[in-house]
Amino acid sequence: MSQRQSGQRPLGQPKPRPENMADRIYQALKEQIFAFALLPGDRFSETEVAERMQASRTPVREALYRLQKEGFVEVQFRSGWQVRPFDFEYFEDLYDVRIVLEEAAVQRLCDGEQQHEAFAELLAFWLVPPEQRLGDGAEVSRQDERFHNLLIVASGNRQMAQIHWEITEKIRIIRRLDFTKVPRVEATYNEHGAILRAIVRRRTDEAKRLLRSHIAASKAEVRKITLHMLHSARSRAAQGQETAID
Repeated sequence: MSQRQSGQRPLGQPKPRPENMADRIYQALKEQIFAFALLPGDRFSETEVAERMQASRTPVREALYRLQKEGFVEVQFRSGWQVRPFDFEYFEDLYDVRIVLEEAAVQRLCDGEQQHEAFAELLAFWLVPPEQRLGDGAEVSRQDERFHNLLIVASGNRQMAQIHWEITEKIRIIRRLDFTKVPRVEATYNEHGAILRAIVRRRTDEAKRLLRSHIAASKAEVRKITLHMLHSARSRAAQGQETAID
């Protein structure tokens, strides 16, 4: 019986929280940060958010404290709140932790059984002919994130999966910028395919080397992010629909 059929949540996925106003404001603000409607360094007050969300300041404050705990915003003494400025060393450190976790997952997959449904899903999605590949950068970005999460899930270690999920949440803003370029989309398919083929053949050292190289390419893009790229991302976000609170 699959996890979906049994009602269990997927490995590494956080337990769902009851949705209330604070949760909805939290999700809306987080999405605005990820979509660059709120840029790193932007300042705002609880009153501004409350008016925009049509809510009282109590759930707004609760949502902001959650975002602060997760490292997305900072409170400024007598100056309200601020979206946390980019700390490149912080993101690079998170990428290093990712490498450790994913290499451990690759080792487990090469040494053990490769029958987990998560691994089968990876093979079915990424090992396809070029003409069947997705071309939309935003969707490939989501699938790239899922690829790395499912590698950990397929290894069968729930604690590793949980830690990896938390790191993924923190670096998502960087990954979305990385996939605005078409060459990264094509490269991702090629690199993921090579990693999976090495795992299937139980070539542990090769799979780890390919994985390190793949993550290092994304890590290198962190240093290339410029203020111009961030403002361009905001312009694109402004053209879409504004996140709403139902």
